[in-house]
This record gives sequence, structure tokens and C-alpha cells, in this order.
Amino acid sequence: MDEDRWFWNLIRNDFQTGKIDFEGCMRLFEKMNINFDVDHFKHIFKKTLDKHTEDIISMDDFRAIYRALVHRPEYEDLFKSYSTDGKILPDGQLLKFLVKEQFQTEADEATALEIIMKHEPIDEVRKKRQMSFEGFVRYMNSDECSVFKIQHKTVYQDMTQPLCDYYISSSHNTYLLSDQVMGPSHLWGYTSALLKGCRCLEVDCWDGNNEPMVYHGHTLTSRIPFRSVIHVIDKYAFMSSAYPLILSLENHCSPKQQEAMADCLKSILGEKLLSLPLGGDVNMTRLPSPEALKFKVLIKNKKVGTIEESLMRVDEDCHGEVEEISDSDAQSDDEDSDDTVPARLARSPSKRKGASPHSSVPPHKRTKVRRVKIALVLSDLVIYTKSQTFVSFDHSLQHQQCYENNSIGEVVARKLAKTSVKEFISHTTRFITRIFPKGSRASSSNYSPQDFWNIGCQMVALNFQTRGLPMELQDGKFLDNGACGYVLKPEFLRDCNTSFTPRNVGGYSKPMSLSIRLISGHQLPPSSLSKTNKADPIVQIEIYGVPEDQTRKKSSVARSNALCPKWNEMFNFTIQVPELALIRFCVEDEISLVNREFLGQYTLPVMCLNTGYRNVPLLSKDGARMEPASLFVHVWYY
Repeated sequence: MDEDRWFWNLIRNDFQTGKIDFEGCMRLFEKMNINFDVDHFKHIFKKTLDKHTEDIISMDDFRAIYRALVHRPEYEDLFKSYSTDGKILPDGQLLKFLVKEQFQTEADEATALEIIMKHEPIDEVRKKRQMSFEGFVRYMNSDECSVFKIQHKTVYQDMTQPLCDYYISSSHNTYLLSDQVMGPSHLWGYTSALLKGCRCLEVDCWDGNNEPMVYHGHTLTSRIPFRSVIHVIDKYAFMSSAYPLILSLENHCSPKQQEAMADCLKSILGEKLLSLPLGGDVNMTRLPSPEALKFKVLIKNKKVGTIEESLMRVDEDCHGEVEEISDSDAQSDDEDSDDTVPARLARSPSKRKGASPHSSVPPHKRTKVRRVKIALVLSDLVIYTKSQTFVSFDHSLQHQQCYENNSIGEVVARKLAKTSVKEFISHTTRFITRIFPKGSRASSSNYSPQDFWNIGCQMVALNFQTRGLPMELQDGKFLDNGACGYVLKPEFLRDCNTSFTPRNVGGYSKPMSLSIRLISGHQLPPSSLSKTNKADPIVQIEIYGVPEDQTRKKSSVARSNALCPKWNEMFNFTIQVPELALIRFCVEDEISLVNREFLGQYTLPVMCLNTGYRNVPLLSKDGARMEPASLFVHVWYY
């Protein structure tokens, strides 16, 4: 048979003496571009050696190991159900498989032939427009059969809407690698965030001896020069995404060092830095789009006066500083503090008769005056992302310009989302709103971002250095739209007249009936307690979205099998607002009834689910792909 001849020809040169050892076997798998888990490979190789007196194996032994790692029974069953003779899949039968099983109703003969040409490794079979089981395995393990829609791996959404219409991947205290008090500040924080597609970086700026420094003020975190930060940003800004990068400056510098910051930004970023409004439009009523701002870096900071006044100063080459007087009890954009007027109003709205958390701050209230000196040259670099102190939703509606952004701490935001959710959603349809973690999160822990995405907040800033469920949701959310860092919000969160709320979803979305058959697992990470390659894997399938959609279902336990556990269990979900929902597959090792060990997970937007027989890749705690570990599922929804 062609398949047998192909296999022996492929490995013959490596078996010149008739047998190979462990290292030779490893090299041969790598040469064949076969992904394998080393622990599983070692275990299977050792079991093979138990039949011999030497530490070497024959060609037949190698083929048995190859089949154990590559030839999955669930793939064979599918292949044979469409093969005419159990050995070959003609292009017409492959087309039937694509339409009937993978629900690719648009597929035609050209589609089937393209798959054969791309994945079939045996020349003779490929020339006959056929697919062997070897080719079928390679196709089923490819991105084309991933649970994540391949069409969503590139930018497919409308990128011409105003910036406030998008969720924007945002980082908090980007320079930190660990905790907020004593942890190191490092340039890698910026590099890694940018490589993950982050589009809003935070830069905490403080006076240094001779130049501005970046660190967490009033703590023991280490310091890095502002200039070095901007050099790294310049290098990696558009490596993972072409869409605008926003630098959120938490600016504590003196006017002189603010001027040094402005000089750094202009001299290092050059043409990348947006320093003038697009097309000279100074009287804008709508923010520009991500498409219009491609390859531009935007500065988010306090700004003195209007854009028109900034242009006049630029024309006249003006320097100097302005002292801005503001109410320090109002929600500060450049200080991560929750002890503010909105915070106190949200904490005890009943203490002021007739007041609500979204009412304006009363004139008779005692305030602390905060005087901030702003260097004009830095102020003039702020165009579409002006940091504006948040007072109340009413105040913003009456006075805030479209290019003015608010930052609200998580505690205040959470309380306002409960007491004034309609006003909050209305606010986020108009203005970019950034949410940041509360100051008491000294260990750099994260809140769940889902609650704030549900009400349309654009910049839900997280500590990227801290892994866990919040960052897994963040990573999953921004896999969408080519992982470019911008995801278009649903229409009902972009409409200024919307009456949608997370607890009042009727009529705004078409509910989804989702069925997932969990079939099997493949080369799952072994338990840390196992001396071989064993684990007792259990799978949880979780939905995150509006409150009504939040749910979690779990499989049975597959005992003592991490190599190829089988479940074949069905899970059904009804999702009221699929546009906001994420689905998370989490695999754990059941150590005891009350103790489980994390083995891997994968999170993606529900709207990115592929139908049919699909592979679910698994990621480690650090967010790294654990090839070839995966789950095999069948997905259907309507």
C-alpha cells in the first residue's frame, strides 16, 4: 500500500543499523514534524523496551509508538465512515465530510482539493486527488479544524467606527513584573504586553535625578528611565497590531521633567506620535476610527484648554506651564485611588437626601483643592485621549467632549454599575471609560473584567503579569478580530438610546442554543503526582457573560489516563446574549473529591466557535500553548 511504502521510505535512513535508541527516536519524531509530549513519549518508549533486553527499538516498534501518539481511534472512526475502502478518502467523500460533519455548507470540490493538496503527505495519493489516513490526521490537527473560527484569526470587523465603539485591550501598571509594593519594574512588562496585542499601556512617571523615571510611586518598586520605556514602545508598538496604541500617562512629574517627557516622545516616536488632529479637524463631534489611526501612538494625559488652543501654541512654538486647579475629591484619572466623591456617594447614597451616585457634586460640599502644574508642550501632545476627571454621569453628559476620557476605580465602578447601570451604559456609548484595579490589590491580583465589558467599558485594565482566570478571560476576549487589540462592541452597547442592561436583555440579542459533545482528550499534561504519564482528568465547560448566562458544567472523571482519555458526554447551554459570552474549557486532575490540580484551559468568545468536529488547544497557567495537548469535541449551535 502507498501509506506503508511512504512510511518506511520516510524512516529507513534513520534505521541503518536496523534499530535506534531513545535519542534517535526523539530526533526522528522531530524530523517528521510530529508534536508530542515528552512525558507520554518516554512512558510509551519505556513500555516498548520492556519487551526487549536492549535499550534500542526496531522499525516495527517505532511504528507502533508513532501510531500510539498520532493515530487516534476517534479520527479513524470518522475516516472509515466516509472512506470507500477504509484506506483512502476520495475528494468527493471528503467534500461530503466537510458539508455533513463540519457544516461547511459553502464547501465545493475546489475546497476539498485544496485541503488534499495542503495536508496529504503521500505524493501518489495526492496526485489521485485522494486523502490517506495520514493526510486526514494532519488535516484534523490543523488550524482549519480548531474550535476557533479561522476567519476570526484575521481582522474581519468594521474598523471605521469611532474609538469609543471598541473594547480595547488595556494593561494596568504595565512596567511591573509582580507585586505593586516591592516588585521589579522592567522593560519586559511593556514588551510582553505589546506582543500580546495590548493597545493601552500605563506609564507611571515621576521625577528622577536628571530624567523622568517610571515606577510605582511611594513604594519600593524599582525604577526604569522613561526614555528606555519609550524606546521599547517604539520598537514593539506595531509588531502585533497595526491599530493605534494609547499611552496612559500617570503623570507626577514637575513641569521641567514633563518637558523632558515630551521631548522623548517626539524625538523617539517621530512620525508614529499623533501630535495633530487628523485632517486639521479641531471641532470634532465624533472620535476617529482605529482604521484612521493606524500606526499612530496616542498620548492619554491631562490637557490644558482646547485642541484649537494647542494648535495655536504649536504654531507659535510656545513653552511654559499652566497650573490647573481641580477638586481632588473627584475621581482622579491619574491616581489609582478609590477614596473619591463618586466612591463615597456610591458607598452611602442614602446619606444625602435626594442624591444619587450619578448626580453632580454639590457646591456646598467641602473640597480639597489640588494644584497640578502641566507643561504646555506635553499637554499639546494630547489629542483624542484627554484625561478628564470623572464627577458624575450627569456632569459628563452636559459638559464632556467626545475626546475626553474617564478613569474609574473598580470599587466605584462596581457600585455605580449596580445603582446607575443605565446611566453607566449610556456614558460608555459616548466616552472612552477606563476601569483600573483598586489600590489594595498589593499582590497585583485582578478583578473579573466580564462585569465591565457587559456595560460597555472600553478599557478594562488588568495586571498582565498576574495569571489566573481574569487574564484568561482577557486573553480569550481579545483572540477575536485577529488578536489586534480592538473588538467592536455589540450594537446594543454602541447605541446612545439603548435601554439594554445585563439584567434586562430581552429583545437585544438572539439567544443561542449550544450543544457540545466532549469526545476525548489527547496527550494531556500528566499529574504532577504521577510517576508515569497518568492523571485523572475532569473537564469543566464554563460560560461567562451577562448574569443569566453564567454557568459551569463538568464531565465525569477519566481515571488514570492523560494520554487518550475518553468521555463522549453531551453538554447543552442556552445563551441569552452570545455577543458578550465567553466559553472556557478547563481541564483538571482530580486528586481527591475536594482537591484538583490545574492541567490546562482554553477560553474564546462564543461567537468564535467553529461547528463540527473540532480540537480545543490547551494553554498552561502562564498562557503558553501546550502542544499537542488538546480536547476533541463536536460543536453545534443555532
